[in-house]
Amino acid sequence: MQKKLTITVDEEVYTGLHKVIGPRKISRFVQEIVRPYVVRPDYEAAYAEMSKDKKRENEALKWAEITFKDMDHETM
Repeated sequence: MQKKLTITVDEEVYTGLHKVIGPRKISRFVQEIVRPYVVRPDYEAAYAEMSKDKKRENEALKWAEITFKDMDHETM
């Protein structure tokens, strides 16, 4: 569901948004910029969903094992 929001910006910013982004695209532009700062993904649910993909899990396990073996050859 979308909600309407009224914000106030400098005239220069307003003009720039209209010129660069376009008058009908400003809402989407602002939303895409702001979203990462205010909407936190549910990592636990995402990881649980990813773990259901057995092929992906097997590939990840092989990668991790190879990486671990490669580290065994590293000198400190």
